[in-house]
Amino acid sequence: MKHLYQQGTDPQAPTLVLLHGTGGTERDLLPLAELLSPGSAVLSLRGNVLENGMPRFFRRLAEGVFDEEDLVFRTQETNDFLGEAAGRYGLDRSRFVAVGYSNGANLAGSLLFHHPQALMGAVLHHPMVPRRGVTLPDLTGTPVFIGAGVNDPICPAEETAELEGLLTGAGAEVSVHWERAGHQLTATEATAAATWFRERFQ
Repeated sequence: MKHLYQQGTDPQAPTLVLLHGTGGTERDLLPLAELLSPGSAVLSLRGNVLENGMPRFFRRLAEGVFDEEDLVFRTQETNDFLGEAAGRYGLDRSRFVAVGYSNGANLAGSLLFHHPQALMGAVLHHPMVPRRGVTLPDLTGTPVFIGAGVNDPICPAEETAELEGLLTGAGAEVSVHWERAGHQLTATEATAAATWFRERFQ
């Protein structure tokens, strides 16, 4: 996968796996990574799927309707790549924390749903439920931050509550931060995520 790697300065800090939103690139979330954990190594991915020329991490059939077959395939592809990258860059595979926005947050959520050892934790900005009708793995103690908008037109509040319930039901320790700014990632939401991150991982 096309990606960007930045070596960390703090060997005790987890590696941040950055996953952009639709139309983004591997550089989009670098400022967020710096805010969350300045000492962390950063592995920032670019989605392998193009939608009208815009990079995404998996295909969709319509707005809010995922191509589940492609989602499962791309989730496996990403999980395999993270293992390869850990070996290539000398990273501890058990200490990867995903940081995703929108489409990238959905891919990170899918990693949690399908690959229990993939992530040490996750910061999900405006995610949806990646799949329904599947049994989640044991996520006991896995810290997850969800940034959500009470008037988000793409990800309604009910969707956030459903995702929180599914993750909590699998044992994850979920914290939800609500904003009134729709689907965008605001500075206050990013600051809340950084505060949460320091409490969980530093």
